[in-house]
Amino acid sequence: MFYYLFEYINDVLNPPGFDVFRFITFRAAAAAITALLISWVVGPRIIALLRRRQIGEAAKLEAPETHLVKAGTPTMGGLIILTSVLVPVLLWGQLDNTYVWLILLATAMMGAVGFVDDYLKVVRRFPKGLIGEYKIVGQVIVGLIVGGVLYFSPQFQDYNSVTTVPFFKNLVLDFSFFYIPMIIFVIVATSNAVNLTDGLDGLAVGTISIAFIAIAFISYAGGRVDFSDYLNIIYLPGSGELAVFSAAVLGAGLGFLWYNAYPAQVFMGDTGSLALGGAMGVLMVMIKKELLLPILGGIFFAETVSVLIQKAYFKYTKRKYGQGKRVFRMAPIHHHFELLGWPEPKIVSRFYIVAIILAILSLATFKVR
Repeated sequence: MFYYLFEYINDVLNPPGFDVFRFITFRAAAAAITALLISWVVGPRIIALLRRRQIGEAAKLEAPETHLVKAGTPTMGGLIILTSVLVPVLLWGQLDNTYVWLILLATAMMGAVGFVDDYLKVVRRFPKGLIGEYKIVGQVIVGLIVGGVLYFSPQFQDYNSVTTVPFFKNLVLDFSFFYIPMIIFVIVATSNAVNLTDGLDGLAVGTISIAFIAIAFISYAGGRVDFSDYLNIIYLPGSGELAVFSAAVLGAGLGFLWYNAYPAQVFMGDTGSLALGGAMGVLMVMIKKELLLPILGGIFFAETVSVLIQKAYFKYTKRKYGQGKRVFRMAPIHHHFELLGWPEPKIVSRFYIVAIILAILSLATFKVR
């Protein structure tokens, strides 16, 4: 909205300095600041509303006993994140850009799936929330929409089913007819991985905000001919606008972290974790960096793998020895460190450090090849 307003003012009146609104870097910074301010404004109001409606987190039996004190903390705080992301992008983004509308639609839809799950759990008091199969169906629908647009739209026909391989120069992998199933897998896996990570105060929102800093740089570079040529990556016309979205997520994430840092005043719930995880997966698909996810999203990858290992080993040992054994004291792995005696803020801080290292490594893959 602002993009077109200021462009019109610049074309008609040509005031000095108004050219700056055409630059993606300026609008990305403006989106981040706007998102931060919106989260600070709407955050206390949404938290107060959730408290009045007694929409609080239920006691989790699958978490360490120290988490019992968190029961009753307002949840569904993902509404703060969604508001703080969608509004700035609508204000500062180029709204005739297919990438922008696709990421907005996917984020809103994933947030809606999470909202229904949270609503059933904390408002209707259904212990398991939305049935798992229905949740997967919602995620698959998002994947089908994103995959269908990217695969069949004439705008993307020159690179509709290909992706790049980290650390390998001039190596492009073509998924052909398996591209849409691959997109569905990436979106479902990433959204659920972030959801698994959301188990400590500030952990998920902080680590994914760090990842989105790298995504903003990658999106911007891929949307410029000169940068993509220098880095020898696929040039994706229009993808630079995704930097505005990524910056908005960063601003919204920092704003939400203000209330979600230990001890948390609010939890994002599935409303936030599925929306952020889904957005990350969709973005990595759109900028052709799906195979970079295990590095950039290494925290989420490790959390998911720890759960898979724990379940597989428990079933194997129970079948073989009659009694199930565990690799970790508890999964996901952040709970393992809790049971080792690490204070929650220390775990979160160290995961942040790892996330920063992984983000730097992800950016380094563009030159280390």
